Amino acid sequence: MTKNEKFIRQTQAAEQRHLDEVITKIGRAQTKARQSIDQAKNDTQSLNRQFNEEVHLSYGSDTTNLETALSIRQQQQMLQERENSWQQSARQLNTLKRLAKTPYFARLDFHEHGEPRRETIYIGLGSFSDEHDHFLIYDWRAPISSIYYDGKLGQVSYQTPDGEQTVNVLLKRQFLIKGGAIESMFDTTETIGDQMLLEVLGEKSSTQMKSIVTTIQQEQNKIIRNVAADLLFVQGAAGSGKTSAILQRVAFLLYRYRGKLTASQVIMFSPNQLFNDYIENVLPELGEQNMVQMTYAQFIGRRLPKMTITDPAANFEVAQTTTAKAISRVKTDLRFFKAVGIYARHLEKQDMRFKDLKFRGKPYFSKEKMAEIYYSFNENYHLANRMDATQERLIQLLNNKVEPEIRKNWVAKAVENLSDEQLQSLYAKADQEFASSDAEFKYLARKIVTKELQTVNRGIRRFRFINSRAQYLHFLQQVPYLIDLASFGVTKEDWNQEVAQVQADFRDKRLRLDDVSPYLYLFDLITGKQVDRNIKFVFIDEIQDYTPFQAAYLQASFPKARFTMLGDLNQAIFTHATSSSLLSQVQKLFDPEKTEVVQLTRSYRSTKPITEYTRALLRNGQKIDTFDRAGDLPNIAIRADEAALHELLLRTLQENDQRQLTTAIIAKTKQESQDLAQFLKTAGYHATLIRSENQRLAAGTIIVPAYLAKGLEFDAVVMWNASATRYHDEDERQLVYTIASRAMHRLTILAQDELSPLLSAVPATLYTVE
Repeated sequence: MTKNEKFIRQTQAAEQRHLDEVITKIGRAQTKARQSIDQAKNDTQSLNRQFNEEVHLSYGSDTTNLETALSIRQQQQMLQERENSWQQSARQLNTLKRLAKTPYFARLDFHEHGEPRRETIYIGLGSFSDEHDHFLIYDWRAPISSIYYDGKLGQVSYQTPDGEQTVNVLLKRQFLIKGGAIESMFDTTETIGDQMLLEVLGEKSSTQMKSIVTTIQQEQNKIIRNVAADLLFVQGAAGSGKTSAILQRVAFLLYRYRGKLTASQVIMFSPNQLFNDYIENVLPELGEQNMVQMTYAQFIGRRLPKMTITDPAANFEVAQTTTAKAISRVKTDLRFFKAVGIYARHLEKQDMRFKDLKFRGKPYFSKEKMAEIYYSFNENYHLANRMDATQERLIQLLNNKVEPEIRKNWVAKAVENLSDEQLQSLYAKADQEFASSDAEFKYLARKIVTKELQTVNRGIRRFRFINSRAQYLHFLQQVPYLIDLASFGVTKEDWNQEVAQVQADFRDKRLRLDDVSPYLYLFDLITGKQVDRNIKFVFIDEIQDYTPFQAAYLQASFPKARFTMLGDLNQAIFTHATSSSLLSQVQKLFDPEKTEVVQLTRSYRSTKPITEYTRALLRNGQKIDTFDRAGDLPNIAIRADEAALHELLLRTLQENDQRQLTTAIIAKTKQESQDLAQFLKTAGYHATLIRSENQRLAAGTIIVPAYLAKGLEFDAVVMWNASATRYHDEDERQLVYTIASRAMHRLTILAQDELSPLLSAVPATLYTVE
């Protein structure tokens, strides 16, 4: 054994002894926390029992009433103290349980200027101190821990609540700990050594995303700890860890603003529900509650429960015409967003569309009366104020109509026909008495009228008197006067046909996705409602599949929030036309002084051969750096007929199973996915078909349409039927790239007759052919 090997062995033995001591202390702390929880529980029960025995409600003198009130207040305070102690101990126990599995993953030795000796700290998923308040483990989010992620050995600066501090880093050591034992450890001069990354990245995929706290890179750490930007825009190559970094950012913000920020004030928009399922365990692993998660479709769909929202291009089942694409560009552009605002301000003077509020089948407040009220207020009343004032006036008028309504014939008939059961429900008490039968009639009549008029009252409060559909159609008719349609390649005739189509969609209770955001935004401007000022942070994943209009609408919906947008413009599979200008358009929405753009160019997901192949699929794409992880070259196989392709698919799946690789078969459309599932079932091979975004990811082989694979990763990917007939348009290049870049360890591309020209241009040295 060499001196160096002996030194390494002695060092690891010393570190193992330290780890054993920490685990022992964590065990003691767990016992103490459990005792504290039991004690708080017993104290609560004892207090309640004592209170019931000693305190009796008294309705005697003022003095005894005061004594009773004080006793109750005192008990409430003591119970609250026990409850707080209980919750604190429970939180501490949860942290200790996480630390018991893997107490820490890094060690730092550094010397702080002016201090007599060097300091050693260990970094883990949470903080832990012994009974003498000596920190044995620092939370990875603590200011001092940023040294581990940000710098090399030597002089390193980091931010603290008291300002910038500089220390001299003398040692950076990384650990892989499992079952209370150090499996391996590395000393590095880098942020995270490649050896550590190789260990972690070589693991198999899972149906749940894992935390990346142990392998956060320097550029990712800048994203995680950014607290200055109103807009943080992260452009990251496929597999660059951008989504993982953002989830760690959420955990960091909840730690950084603890007491001022809760998980309910953070919202994340993700590509689909399937992806929400994939990431749901990351924050709980870090000891935090999950933030609010939803897709953009869910966000807008909940506002329109009685309408069907359609997106013809979303599932790649329907090819859009050139004119349809041009009109889509109009409706998704920031100029269209501004046009809605201009039109809405015009409504302060004229053209508001109302509809009758009906009662018992007849107009109660006519649309003409509402327009008269709406425009009766002076010019100081702007949109939302004008609508609030109209609403208030209508409620006043409604209240004034109660007495006249009581005298109508329908009310007298309704009173006469009341059953005994109905009468009892209207009386204030069972034995209610009246001065006369006339007084009883008036009482019952008022009750009936008030109850019946509740439908009108609800209509007023919920703005049912606004004819929002007619209003949106009128706006669309004005668009040619607000926007230069010719600059989008759209004629006046094209636009008139589009307006007629939207009108037809309304009749069928349908609305296309490109219309939903403008429709809701116009309604929000008119009413001043639906704005959420409580949300403090908004995260938008896969931003490349959002339109500029949608991004602007989200900013308008959460005016007090800071935004983090992340995605890969190379993967814009739904918004090809706008993705190239998305960043420039979105930046116009925010203060340039408070906007920061970060690029993550290094891809960690895939092996080097797969990353080099997927990079070659792109033209004029973002820069992508490979991580030097060995693996097989992607394999391409072309067969003359579907039967031969099916046979090859089965063989590939069996090979992947032998290697213990989880496989995703990714087809272009839902129909293709269903056909594949039927074939595999007939062949006796078990695979799970992902039909919709509401399914949970299953272990084993899955079949998934391309539009549901966004953000996911798999050990092995089989791209199904990448033929010239299936993928031929240039704007499908990003879709091909997205499919291929889901693979971590093995990529197989199958095609019938002829390979897609989008793939055939890749240099032959980057793949094998079977």
